[in-house]
Amino acid sequence: MTRQTKDESEPRRRRSMFASLRGSFLTGLVVIAPIGLTIWLIWSFVGWMDSWVLPFVPGRFQPESYIGINLRGVGVIFFLVFTVIIGWLAKGLIGRSLIRWGEGLVDRMPVVRSVYNGLKQIAETVFAQSETSFEKACLVEYPRPGIWAIAFVSTSTKGEISRKIPIESDKISVFLPTTPNPTSGFLLFVARSDVIILDMSVEDAAKLVISAGLVYPTPKPGTAPVVLAGHAAE
Repeated sequence: MTRQTKDESEPRRRRSMFASLRGSFLTGLVVIAPIGLTIWLIWSFVGWMDSWVLPFVPGRFQPESYIGINLRGVGVIFFLVFTVIIGWLAKGLIGRSLIRWGEGLVDRMPVVRSVYNGLKQIAETVFAQSETSFEKACLVEYPRPGIWAIAFVSTSTKGEISRKIPIESDKISVFLPTTPNPTSGFLLFVARSDVIILDMSVEDAAKLVISAGLVYPTPKPGTAPVVLAGHAAE
């Protein structure tokens, strides 16, 4: 009887040891994976920048011609310095005159004009010093009533879009991102009363979208979603 008890306890001990090792491995993986992926992404991005910038840099200015090895990140430094210089020149009278002259040439090219103006508008919106960005995170019913999705409030709907939508109340433009890639999504024009503004920040809402609902922001004591006029009346 004693021998049988010892024989049964041995597999249990082995299973518990294996479970402990597996738990430690998973815990280590949770710690290492974000750090490793972050380092890999930065390393890959720096390498991509180098491969894109360095071919435009004269050989006598590249460290490889002096030390014999290719230092990763040199292209990024050249790009930052070049961008700062261009920005400094663009603020001056001569720089503004050259930009206007170049844009005048582009305006005479039908296809190039459309591409350039579109890219310029996007760049001014994304990189403007006025820090134009999404105002709030919100909830909208999409793709049908009863199903709610996270979106980001852009601006109030204006111009022809606002006039042509057959809604008398105020309308806003919202960007509804996709999961797990929030850079793609849908631009929706909805009534302000059909939107529920959230207390969570835009960054927290983006994390929630990217993680497919696995990472929720830490709730703040005494806070709740802000309901706009239409829902408050209900």
